[in-house]
Amino acid sequence: MLPGSAQAELVIITGLSGSGKGTVLKCFEDMGYYAVDNLPLDLFPKFAELTKDAPNIRQAALVVDVREGEALQRFPAMYREVSSKVPTRLIFLEADDAALVRRFSETRRPHPLGQSRSVLKNVQAERHLLEELRSLATISVNTSKFNVHELRALIEEQFSATGKEGRLSIHVCSFGFRHGIQQDADLVFDVRFLPNPNYIPEFKPLNGKHPSVARYIRSFPQTQEFLSRVTEMLTYLLPHYTKEGKSYLTIAFGCTGGQHRSVMIAEEVAKRLKRIGLPIKVHHRDAVSKSGKKSG
Repeated sequence: MLPGSAQAELVIITGLSGSGKGTVLKCFEDMGYYAVDNLPLDLFPKFAELTKDAPNIRQAALVVDVREGEALQRFPAMYREVSSKVPTRLIFLEADDAALVRRFSETRRPHPLGQSRSVLKNVQAERHLLEELRSLATISVNTSKFNVHELRALIEEQFSATGKEGRLSIHVCSFGFRHGIQQDADLVFDVRFLPNPNYIPEFKPLNGKHPSVARYIRSFPQTQEFLSRVTEMLTYLLPHYTKEGKSYLTIAFGCTGGQHRSVMIAEEVAKRLKRIGLPIKVHHRDAVSKSGKKSG
């Protein structure tokens, strides 16, 4: 695409520290966007004007986060004013508390809110500070289950000029109600009505991906009927989500412990949606393999 030929657009990247904002900004830069990290907030309106008027900054991506300090409280009003004048989208990145704490531990970087309290306390405080920004988001992405390459692929799919316009990215996951509901889920299905393999000794240490466990769950007529009905409903719903501009959908299946029934159902539903040509990612939040490790 020739410089100056792109439609003016400003993308704001925000969200929790450690959620992947730097990765996303770099992705936009690689796609030809003018990329800026940590611009002083008072310069934001002027920068937005440049996006609209300057021929060499027609598409730009900008990170805004808690490093702005108290000035961040003024951003929502600024964003509403700017977005009324310039085509603007806001991406909000987040992740589960455990994932963020692990990432800070791995990188050994201090949290922007300081070191006077634990990383977990800082994550929780930051989540509260960013609640209003999250409500303004055009796209919200929980990056807990993404590696760097998968996160880049998601952004490229949604924003690249060569990507498939209007394509819906679908994430199918399983979880256990015992460990808390899947927080980022758009659609939640409770499959605790199905017979529980946990009460069969040889199945207890396995998970729903094991052929014997899956065969057992699949053997009940209510399982077959549920799979047919939920696949039919999703096949109907997904084009409507796409039509309304939704770009990222998380479908969650929950059972008691997230080990057997939800895993098998999530795997089967994902398989059925793939057959009709939909791009699917599968994640099992709480499932544990026979070795005691979390299964992917």
